[in-house]
Amino acid sequence: MSGQEIVFTLLGVVAVGSGIMVVTTRRLVHAALWLVLSFGALAGGYVVLTAEFVAWVQVLIYVGAVVVLLLFGIMLTRAPIGDSADLDSGNRWAAAAVAAATAAVLVTVMVMGFRDERMPLRAGGGSAGELGASVFRTWVLPFEVLSVLLLASLVGAIVLSRTGIGPGRGPGSGEGDG
Repeated sequence: MSGQEIVFTLLGVVAVGSGIMVVTTRRLVHAALWLVLSFGALAGGYVVLTAEFVAWVQVLIYVGAVVVLLLFGIMLTRAPIGDSADLDSGNRWAAAAVAAATAAVLVTVMVMGFRDERMPLRAGGGSAGELGASVFRTWVLPFEVLSVLLLASLVGAIVLSRTGIGPGRGPGSGEGDG
């Protein structure tokens, strides 16, 4: 194994391990922080694959924007910060079995599909021009739909977190004033 393959494997282990921590931790804020680590390891994997542009997009969009949006959503909806028994449905073993089966199928498909294929890594292999053309030709509509969906969810979180919203309620009406 070359040095690049070792670093890529280590980053993959960190990404998978922190991804497991995202779904197994009982604290919502800790899950968001584990998600930051998982996204960071994924960005490191992109750097090893000489796709620097995609790595920076990963850091700026996912680590910077999505996790901040998640943390704002947690704060605005007044979600429980500490341990919460309400968040545990009791289906951990069933979920673990489904996750293990899905992982086994994905690993089997990848191994059978690629066997001994190797992709040579060369400096400057990540082309921002080709990626940008693909994004703005093929994926611009799904990207915009996702941005509207995220905006609507943030507005919904703000509305749900506010108390005293409605007709006749508000500042100076006497109702809802603390």
